[in-house]
Amino acid sequence: MNSAPVPDVKPTPAKTPDAIKPKHKGSARLFENPMLERLSHTHIALPVGIFLITAVVSLYYGLTRGLVTGLSAFGLFLVGWFLFTFVEYLVHRYVYHIPATSPGRAKFQYTMHGVHHEYPKDKTRLAMPPIITVFVASLLFFIFRFTFGNASFGILAGFVFGYALYLFVHYAIHVYAPPKNFLKVWWHHHAQHHYRQDEIAFGVSSTLWDHIIGTMPDRVAKK
Repeated sequence: MNSAPVPDVKPTPAKTPDAIKPKHKGSARLFENPMLERLSHTHIALPVGIFLITAVVSLYYGLTRGLVTGLSAFGLFLVGWFLFTFVEYLVHRYVYHIPATSPGRAKFQYTMHGVHHEYPKDKTRLAMPPIITVFVASLLFFIFRFTFGNASFGILAGFVFGYALYLFVHYAIHVYAPPKNFLKVWWHHHAQHHYRQDEIAFGVSSTLWDHIIGTMPDRVAKK
């Protein structure tokens, strides 16, 4: 009696950015271990919710304990949000798009971000898994507390709010059709990054730093 065939559970081979062709159906397998593979997927509501709760708790604690005042908390919140837009740009450009100059770098780049370029419609891989989200939120708290002191409660709130907004905007861009209003600019901007060339348009929740640093798509190429 023949035994049932063993399913192929080998991870999807890592590809360098120049070898990636977008596929609008399916999903890559990143890990041979089924538990790790399952943990690499998440519903967008979980990380967005974690960051929003972190923002609310941070502001509430800072205000109720007298560590920040109402007006200063608002200003610090805006500072944190502004800071996030810059970090978003830097991480996307210099970490997610690290040059794949060695097999190790190629594997890192593909696992962290290349898989998203290959399967841009895979909605379960548009955000970090919850366990990593909690770790990142906790790490940010300790970094900000050590760096900014009491001001961290306002700055952290703005920063993680920016993170939640980024996740929501990124999800909406990849899952929903472009709206017929001024918000369409976000869809067009990110499409340039995915389908024209990945060396431009690094901002997702904001195009500010693309304008400042000079990585905006040129207008001639717009369709």
